[in-house]
Amino acid sequence: MDLTTSALIDLALAEDIGTGDVTSEYFVPEDRMAHGVIIAKDIGIVAGVEIAAEVFRRVDPETSVEILLESGKAISHRTKVLKVKGKARSLLTAERVALNFLQRLSGVATKTRQFVALTEGTSARILDTRKTTPGWRSLEKGAVLAGGGKNHRMGLYDRAMVKDNHIVAEGDLAAMQDAISRLRSEKPGVEVELEADRLDQVEAFLTLEGVDYILLDNMSLDELRAAVALRKGDHPELEASGGVNFEAVAEIAKTGVDYISVGAVTHSAVALDLSLEFLNDDE
Repeated sequence: MDLTTSALIDLALAEDIGTGDVTSEYFVPEDRMAHGVIIAKDIGIVAGVEIAAEVFRRVDPETSVEILLESGKAISHRTKVLKVKGKARSLLTAERVALNFLQRLSGVATKTRQFVALTEGTSARILDTRKTTPGWRSLEKGAVLAGGGKNHRMGLYDRAMVKDNHIVAEGDLAAMQDAISRLRSEKPGVEVELEADRLDQVEAFLTLEGVDYILLDNMSLDELRAAVALRKGDHPELEASGGVNFEAVAEIAKTGVDYISVGAVTHSAVALDLSLEFLNDDE
């Protein structure tokens, strides 16, 4: 588990527990033991199971945690995901934080899988974006992978993405080529992507060396098909972006683009319904 995720778990527990779980302290006997399972109450794709398990362990290292279903697996009503056993107080204290992680990340995975399903039969792959919950980026991008999608850049450091808002001499391809060449020389591991919102830009960018991707921003289906036709071979790869929803994604995928970036898989995902149910001793 990376340091960011570990710190995020600690932060989530600290904001929830504060000075102590007064309900459990006063209404649950200290020596009471319990066991239970987290079950699905909805249909979707589960993600964040390992994070939820760690929450229970973090609250009480003596809690027994068994992962019944790994992230990326399909779930339906009453599917068992995680089994826990230990002090009742500990399980109750960890419950909400564990479910918050699990429900949110399962929502991201489920929405991603819905978009992926709509592009089946094409070569297009669904990408996430940087439109993530602050501090949750690695977790949400992991959930996108669990849902069958692919990750775009993690941040500003691992891919240069040249947009209209960046200070680039318009139409000066020589200056752009110089910048790409310098970046390639000084930071060889960093990818290069150029944003185009017109076909003449696409045509110009295809003459440059060292470009990994061209982002086709808010182009019509006809323009996307034309952009694909302009490219010779399969490089640079083409990414469609803008106005992507359930109704549009299938037709966009059929244009022949390599990727479709969808901010909605993270910023508009709805938490999946899961809950912790305590069991009787004979269950």
